[in-house]
Amino acid sequence: MLNFNFYSPTEFVFGKGRAAEAGHFVKKYGGTKVLIHYGGGSAVKSGLIGTVKKSLDDAGVKYCELGGVKPNPRDTLVYKGIELCKKEGVDLILAVGGGSVIDSSKAIAVGVPYDGDFWDMYSGKPVEKALHVATVLTIAAAGSEGSGDSVITKEDGMLKRGTGSDLLRPRFSIMDPSLTQTLPAYQTACGATDIMAHVFERYFTNTTEVEITDRLCEAVLLTMVKETPRVIADPDNYEARANIMWAGTVAHTNLCGVGREQDWNSHGIEHELSGLYDVAHGAGLAVIMPAWMEFVYKHNVMRFCQMATRVFGCQMDFENPEATALAGIKAFRTFLHGIGMPINFDELGAKREDIPALVEKFGLGDGRTGGFVHLSSDDVAQIYNIAANAEI
Repeated sequence: MLNFNFYSPTEFVFGKGRAAEAGHFVKKYGGTKVLIHYGGGSAVKSGLIGTVKKSLDDAGVKYCELGGVKPNPRDTLVYKGIELCKKEGVDLILAVGGGSVIDSSKAIAVGVPYDGDFWDMYSGKPVEKALHVATVLTIAAAGSEGSGDSVITKEDGMLKRGTGSDLLRPRFSIMDPSLTQTLPAYQTACGATDIMAHVFERYFTNTTEVEITDRLCEAVLLTMVKETPRVIADPDNYEARANIMWAGTVAHTNLCGVGREQDWNSHGIEHELSGLYDVAHGAGLAVIMPAWMEFVYKHNVMRFCQMATRVFGCQMDFENPEATALAGIKAFRTFLHGIGMPINFDELGAKREDIPALVEKFGLGDGRTGGFVHLSSDDVAQIYNIAANAEI
């Protein structure tokens, strides 16, 4: 196990009806003027925004609001949010929504105290200052409610890029699983896929002797394998929803990733798909991650055998470990297909002829990525090709 620091300052407020406590927690963390940031009309129509506003009113906290966040959140709305926050003297961003809303909120939080263009921090410049961010979570997926990460799409060129800092970890996150019960099955499945991908990006590591985090990863994955089909079949299953919501948070606070090398190549490769085609991130991951696995599994066959046997219940073939590794990858892809996820380019709506452009946007040139396996541009092209032609 490698040396590590683990910092997770977020207060998680979990359970039914907890959105009514938003004002109390804003005051607890020093907020005096809040930007309520949200997506489409569903947060308003459901009454959730009204609940949050009443809570802030009752607590004597002033607020302004900005809706309109789209999936794969855009820089154009971030600029509007930064301008609004500066004008109104906002000192805390309250994200009411899922990962896209939270990511947009974090970008606004970065941009308000910064004299230049917030996109600098999404182009490699470290985050040095940020407003406080808090969340009322409505989708179990991205894990942004407990992480310091944010991903934004720049509309000029549809570039999808991320930044990260402990300054962007939410001060508090209100998590009510019942708010996810109205989600369409496809959106639920996309979220579940994203959660599993966050774990797999940590699970496939070159660091040895990491049994505790291996087992934590496997616990989250096993939870998702059990609970996702349950909520697809019964959207009102609160207990299954609760397990998935907490799994999403555990998956991305980095509790499962400390002390070990990590691999985020699948996320990077997928970002080009959702950037170009504006598809759901989880759907893109469903296509890319098994393809990445097929490309890299020979690097450490026994780690893939461990996944196959511990997570998907495959039988270990000691005479032919590769067969076990491939069986595990197939089981993962079959699981994704079973919850309604696409498994190839055709089902996702991507085009094979765009692969060269996707590779170019990924931006390696003659270099290589880091991670479990260091990838060249040719390797990335091969992964896209595997994804394009995948079958069960």
